[in-house]
Amino acid sequence: MNQPLSSLSPGGRAVVAEIRIPPEHRARVLEMGLLVGTPVELVRFAPLGDPVEIRVRGYNLSLRKHEAELVLVTPRP
Repeated sequence: MNQPLSSLSPGGRAVVAEIRIPPEHRARVLEMGLLVGTPVELVRFAPLGDPVEIRVRGYNLSLRKHEAELVLVTPRP
């Protein structure tokens, strides 16, 4: 079952299933390597919960919480 990336716990791993970010902002996320089928790991939330730090393709990437809510993932064990 797909869930928002922001709903993972720190250390949680998943695979990107769908990206619902509006087209005018989607290109930036895609250029950073966040594509459907890509494994991701939620590293941590900033102290106030925004931004969200994830690990994707061997590097860390920060997304605003509202962007992370628009990236749907399938959790992995």
